Amino acid sequence: MRQPLSVVRRLSGALLLGLSLTVGAGGSISPVQAQETSQAGFQRFVQGLWPAAKARGVSRGTFEEAFRGVEPDAKIIALTKKQSEFVRPIWDYIDGAISAQRLKRGQDMAAEWSKTLAAVERTYGVPRSVVLGVWGMETNFGSFTGSIYTVRALATLAYTGYRGEFFREELLTALQILEGEHIDRSKMLGSWAGAMGQTQFMPSSFMKYAVDGNRDGVRDIWSSVPDALASTANYLRQHGWDPGLPWGFEVALPRGFDYRHLRQDFARWQAVGVRRADGKAMPRTGEATLFLPGGAGGPAFLVTRNYDVIKAYNSSDAYAMGVAHLGDRVLGGMPIQGAWPKDQPMLSKDHSQELQERLARLGLYEGDADGKLGSKTREAVRNFQLRRGLIPDGYADYAVLRELRTTR
Repeated sequence: MRQPLSVVRRLSGALLLGLSLTVGAGGSISPVQAQETSQAGFQRFVQGLWPAAKARGVSRGTFEEAFRGVEPDAKIIALTKKQSEFVRPIWDYIDGAISAQRLKRGQDMAAEWSKTLAAVERTYGVPRSVVLGVWGMETNFGSFTGSIYTVRALATLAYTGYRGEFFREELLTALQILEGEHIDRSKMLGSWAGAMGQTQFMPSSFMKYAVDGNRDGVRDIWSSVPDALASTANYLRQHGWDPGLPWGFEVALPRGFDYRHLRQDFARWQAVGVRRADGKAMPRTGEATLFLPGGAGGPAFLVTRNYDVIKAYNSSDAYAMGVAHLGDRVLGGMPIQGAWPKDQPMLSKDHSQELQERLARLGLYEGDADGKLGSKTREAVRNFQLRRGLIPDGYADYAVLRELRTTR
């Protein structure tokens, strides 16, 4: 489970292995001395964790074994500093998610684990398509779950102070898992950010939501597919999944559609001429929101509150759409019918931040100007478009930015 990462904090020079450190007014420490200093500081940090770990029920033996031979990972430190200048278009993300290879593997795994998926669906009320979508997006259906020792990854991030106390808490929780779940450290592998297993749970999510799907007495999200799938469904159900609603679906909008319509029940959507792209009937009950991830010129979707539940797993719209669409396609659903606006340039990160700052100055946006164009930015853009008499599709592009630049 990829956790949304905030703006990277500055890392202390003493933590960057292999770099020269300035001391006082003119002296410097050699790369070798810098590494020794970092190692000594890291070991002090580790030993400083012991009182908190002990208070959580971690034995000294488990603590020592967990950190045996563990050193800071310079590659992870480098990853925290890496920031992309450009935003990847949602259509590129979805195209990558729905590759022919991934679809084939997903179909094979859906067939192999059909009985397990049926049981999970009955128990938690989460459709197998969504569980499959998460599994496929996170680890390509278990084919790559990560190879980094989770304690080392979390210890590196916690030691550098990345994201404040977040990774320290996750590290302490990982130690509790080693203590209480009878899992060998050799199995506790995952991503550089500490996400673990077939569907990439952070340690805190494991503690809260992991379940023993095959009833063998162990919650094993690494090698037990039933445990991983049941845990994923439990996570989604506990975050509010409504078994009576779909996540959503693609729709066709009528000519002359009034884009001021945003959220209403399915009967009302049907009454104004909105139809499902796959030709199926609208649900009889429930509400849905119009979502235009590529603007008025791209595909249109009606999404329910279950779509927001998927975003509890990862807050990115690209991720949530990838999960939903991948799961549908694995089970035989049709490709997206609407054409994406691939000829339009995407806002760069700097321009995305400028757009957010200008919206904030107009009193329309209250979030951080971080260049991440999520639901808050979309709502602010939509309100700006309504104010200016533009099509209120909520899509942030250069046309909107140009309009903002002329607004005082």
